[in-house]
Amino acid sequence: MTTRTRTRALTAGDTALADFTERLFGHLPRADQRRWARVYLQGLLTTPGKKSVRRLAASVTESPTASQSLQQFINASPWDWNPARTELLRWVEERHPVRSWTIGQVCFPKRGEHSVGVHRRFDPVAGRIVNCQLGFCLFLSLDGMSVPVDWRLALPEAWVTDPVLRRRARISPEAVHQAPEALVLELVDSIAARTSSAHPPVVADLSRLGNAAALIGVLGRRGHDFLVSVPPALPVRAAALAPGGDPARTPGRGGTTAGDFARLGNTSHPYTMPLAGPGARSQRQQQQRIHSALVRVPEGDSAGRGAQQIYRLFGERRPDGRSGGPVWLTNMNRHRMDDLLHLVRGSARSGAVLGSLADEFGLLDFEGRSFPGWHHHMTLMSAAYAYAVAVRERAEPGRRSA
Repeated sequence: MTTRTRTRALTAGDTALADFTERLFGHLPRADQRRWARVYLQGLLTTPGKKSVRRLAASVTESPTASQSLQQFINASPWDWNPARTELLRWVEERHPVRSWTIGQVCFPKRGEHSVGVHRRFDPVAGRIVNCQLGFCLFLSLDGMSVPVDWRLALPEAWVTDPVLRRRARISPEAVHQAPEALVLELVDSIAARTSSAHPPVVADLSRLGNAAALIGVLGRRGHDFLVSVPPALPVRAAALAPGGDPARTPGRGGTTAGDFARLGNTSHPYTMPLAGPGARSQRQQQQRIHSALVRVPEGDSAGRGAQQIYRLFGERRPDGRSGGPVWLTNMNRHRMDDLLHLVRGSARSGAVLGSLADEFGLLDFEGRSFPGWHHHMTLMSAAYAYAVAVRERAEPGRRSA
């Protein structure tokens, strides 16, 4: 089946994509902008392989100038992406109950020095220093699936202090250099201000953030329930022994690290978990123990208002006695461990969605260099993924996407 045939099959006699595009991008002032938004969405949904602007245009239209017009729409047109992201948020919320707001982190490998925000940094996934952009995504985690709805791009200080770089990348005046922790908090604040639904827990991987303790404190003071993966070296102190806890297995009460508590926590929860992920064969499943403890985080109490917040910290302990996997910290102390592990699994699904976005929706394929262009692409890519999930659900009722 050719690309053009698949495109026609997607849209012939079906106004769903047109209605979806109008809902998200109807705020654009010109008809041609709304038309190019639909072309870009169609291209992302139907173009196999790399999602360059040229390939997207060629898969949807035979116009020889389409590629140039589409490039102009994405990289140079000054349209605001925030209304589209707000409508995408509301569109998803209307269809599914949201179980958590999950934060994901993405490294975008780049060649050269001209893409906005590009810099050299250590990528723990690749295990080496890479030339890249660093982005953060907020997902709506639903029952069995996650949908990206908002993005932030980290801008190193050089990109916001150099007027030449700012002008070349068309970085908006209000954009400033922010630490990763501040970008995560900005994503949470932004969705909290726009949603009309009750605020679900915030789930995030903070294990590679240098100031995770301060971010934990701010999330708590702003009234958010949260479950976050923290650096194993995070300093914590024992808060109390759980009923029936074994004092001999409790780390020193004078203070130690989150990793120590995850390995020797005073409360043990047995679970049978596959060592090789959801697809592991039953004979490869072994009984795991989730160790947890009540702790305080001294560095997270920046308000200085007396008694520190008590958190539950937990992690997996393998049969050989070694700790394994991330260390999780939550202020939802009264929640059952099953409920907390359900949120952990939702976080893993968001990571799988990032892989799907890279393989099928052009997450890493944006070739433009401007700040608005990056946000335009991320907005349209998120919309394309949400629409594809909805089409799949209509075709296979009861199925939940990864």
